[in-house]
Amino acid sequence: MTTSSVAAGVLLTAAGLLTSSCSSDPTGPEYNPEIPATWTTAITNQFYPLIPGTTYQYAGETPEGTETITIEVLDRTRTINGVVATVVSDRAFLNGELIEDTEDWFAQDQAGNVWYLGEDTKEYEDGQVVSTDGSWEWGIDGALPGIIMWADPAAHVGEEYRQEFYPGEAEDLAKVIATDQSVSVTRGNFTGCIRTEDRSALEPGILEHKTYCPEVGLVLEEKVQGDEGRVELTDITR
Repeated sequence: MTTSSVAAGVLLTAAGLLTSSCSSDPTGPEYNPEIPATWTTAITNQFYPLIPGTTYQYAGETPEGTETITIEVLDRTRTINGVVATVVSDRAFLNGELIEDTEDWFAQDQAGNVWYLGEDTKEYEDGQVVSTDGSWEWGIDGALPGIIMWADPAAHVGEEYRQEFYPGEAEDLAKVIATDQSVSVTRGNFTGCIRTEDRSALEPGILEHKTYCPEVGLVLEEKVQGDEGRVELTDITR
């Protein structure tokens, strides 16, 4: 699970995002994104703020045991296809043992949409890297970026969109299914939140709901079909 995994406007149209001839998933939207011409230097989207120096802690119970996740917004950037991306560290542990270590890259366009530009991910067993499947970078081997959070999620309720696109490796999709939600997690009570329904074309039968709250970001992830599990925000430090 990639938690960070932490729009429309004059530069990007929803039609541009969802219209193309490029898709390996017949049940998902075809894809040929209209790439923005202008990008911001900071990610300030209220539902997906990425402020360098911020660390998020998550925890939950899965069929395999206790899962804990640490997400840190790093104070460094990576240039991808000419776009300066914010670097986020995402480390997952199962029963205290590191199982996945990922570096994610995000950028915000001038309209306020947050794009996912790629990731370098490593899966671990007994302290050893056993897989780098799922790694991708915009511009390499045909991989394309996707929207991770709309500038105005309420304008896209029920509209499925791609969060990433690298056929056979990274094919996550999502859609906003509710707005103005309230939620209680270990970290506290939140209001004015949005909820998304997330799936992967590579894992049919598995469905998740994610809840994002203003000025915080992701606070809750729940498996609603397929695997069982609930991971929630336990702490934030800035």
